[in-house]
Amino acid sequence: MSPAPAPAGAPVTVRAPAKVNLHLGVGAPRADGFHPLVTVYQAVGLHDDLTAAPAAPGEGLTLSLTARPHLDVSGVPLDATNLAVRAGLALAAHHGRPADARLHLDKSVPVAGGLAGGSADAAAALVALDRLWELQTPDADLLRLAADLGSDVPFALVGGSALGTGRGEVVDPAPDAGAWWWVVVPSDEGLSTPRVYRHHDELRPAAPAEPRPAHAVLAALRAGDVHALAAALHNDLQAPALDLRPDLADLLEAGERAGALRGLVSGSGPTCVFLCADVGAARSTAGALQESGRDGVLVVPAPVAGAHVLDVPREVG
Repeated sequence: MSPAPAPAGAPVTVRAPAKVNLHLGVGAPRADGFHPLVTVYQAVGLHDDLTAAPAAPGEGLTLSLTARPHLDVSGVPLDATNLAVRAGLALAAHHGRPADARLHLDKSVPVAGGLAGGSADAAAALVALDRLWELQTPDADLLRLAADLGSDVPFALVGGSALGTGRGEVVDPAPDAGAWWWVVVPSDEGLSTPRVYRHHDELRPAAPAEPRPAHAVLAALRAGDVHALAAALHNDLQAPALDLRPDLADLLEAGERAGALRGLVSGSGPTCVFLCADVGAARSTAGALQESGRDGVLVVPAPVAGAHVLDVPREVG
């Protein structure tokens, strides 16, 4: 994660992945309002790219945005409330230096889709600006900054497959012998993560303090057994997400009828993901869903690397 210095002033492009939760156990809210989680993250081959370029002294940190045609990014802020900008400001403050840089975000990860696109952007900003500013921040410090920004940000740095505990920010790599294929189906309408958690608490007022463990998913990853993994997939937020968005249940059924081993709401939704036996089955499933009128269907491999520098940076206008 800690990048080596780049030539002064050279733009830096970092690619950061979306995630799916193979297991998401949610406990009763803690005293601080956060829910304790036991989750198994997996980074998938769907990415946002963030480019950091030099800015004049005193110019501050600016952000511009482009996106794939099918993505609605009208609600993405470009000011200091954007998680990527917050990451840059936090990194600059950590080192006591000015936060002068131009950021450009090229989005492919759906917004408010349960895939942690905002967290990926924050991780990308940490890595890109660390290199642009030649800071060589230790990995442990980057992870602490990431955890302060959001529960999913540390995993976006680490990538691969990992066990998340605490509120999801304590990340330990998980042995993974598989090469997995997912079909990702975004939704035209986002779903608020806080709203899903609130509805979870309404539906499960007696939820235990300790979340459901992830033993079965971790064992399937170690074995590289796709059928065992399909059987073990679990998400405590799926029921509240489906209650808020009943149309997603129809999508899950359609994907499994089309050949997926298992469909799952990704995180808090509304994106749905489908685990398939191999790349051929994934392409067949995706084709069937597209023929039924679903837009933006993607076939992606997993696991993939966390936030990393691309060899050829993009230009920032």
